[in-house]
Amino acid sequence: MYEERPSQLSGAVVWTRTPLRGRRPCPVLPDGCMDLLWHDGRLLVAGPDTRAHVPEATGGGWTGVRFAPGDAPALLGVPAHELRNQRVELAELWPAARVRRLAGRVAAAADTAAALEALAVSAAADTAPPDPLLRAVVARLNAGAGVAATADAVGLGARQLHRRALDAFGYGPKTLARVLRLQRALALVRTGVPYAAAAIGAGFADQAHLAREMRALAGTTLSAYEALAKSETPQPSGSSTTA
Repeated sequence: MYEERPSQLSGAVVWTRTPLRGRRPCPVLPDGCMDLLWHDGRLLVAGPDTRAHVPEATGGGWTGVRFAPGDAPALLGVPAHELRNQRVELAELWPAARVRRLAGRVAAAADTAAALEALAVSAAADTAPPDPLLRAVVARLNAGAGVAATADAVGLGARQLHRRALDAFGYGPKTLARVLRLQRALALVRTGVPYAAAAIGAGFADQAHLAREMRALAGTTLSAYEALAKSETPQPSGSSTTA
């Protein structure tokens, strides 16, 4: 079962995932974000994905803090592209002794999610605030603006924007725009919007275009993904057609 709530950190989400016996886990799709994770007594970091990641079906549950796109690299002290499509131990990024102390606090806490969030909040307090330029890049791309128009709007050249995007998001602005567009479509589908209407509403040319991007970025069909997501998290009722 998957549950989430807004975090105290701006734009972040605190989530938990408990494996359901006999059910295949729902894949985690690219979303432009990075996560701080707690699993089986370990602190880990999920880097930005360019393809679907299937969580382990064995072991205990997962708890995470999903940071807003572009926020985690400064907090973790590593460019996002170095962690692309990876799950790594936090001790590979921070001093091992510090991570052991932090892991001990989370393990001893009555509320694991609250303890993990407190860890993230404390780390953020010692980090420079999120770069408003990067927030503007995400906002414009998520609104459907093109890469060139976004670069002009934030006052960067195309090459500068690409370099900044690699460090902040793990991939270039074109890929980020594709990921955000797919997430817009999924958000519409979760509210019961039919696939064809969700495709147009998210900025795809048509439903077939959405289906191709779903296969390219998620490795599955929208209907197959929706069925798995519903098995983990109850979704609002609504009609849809196969993509």
